[in-house]
Amino acid sequence: MIMTESQIKIAYFSAEIGISSSLPTYSGGLGVLAGDHIKAAADEGLPLCAITLLYKEGYFKQRIDEEGHQTETYPKFDPEPLLKKLDFTFPLHLQGRDVQIEVYRLDYTGLNGHILPIYFMDTDLESNSDED
Repeated sequence: MIMTESQIKIAYFSAEIGISSSLPTYSGGLGVLAGDHIKAAADEGLPLCAITLLYKEGYFKQRIDEEGHQTETYPKFDPEPLLKKLDFTFPLHLQGRDVQIEVYRLDYTGLNGHILPIYFMDTDLESNSDED
């Protein structure tokens, strides 16, 4: 069952959330723990939404060449096949400027059918500077 906005009573914030290995927006312990919290909350039917950051570059892929030298590549993650891009952006005033934030959504379904929304915030927009 999908909750309406008025039914959501808890906002869970985490810098990363590991929901699935096919969604590489986490790097380890914190993300896995946050993902387990989200999964348990969905299983219990808690009135919760989760908010996290959207990382499009994560760990590098390592390759060792014939001479024994390591080379790295940083694969880009395209969120659109897995996440729903919402039709709005909003500004966040940081360090004297407005940073535009785009939002993606994933609905995670618990064991009993309770659907918990996870919102991923993305600042990788042309209107923002590279450091945003």
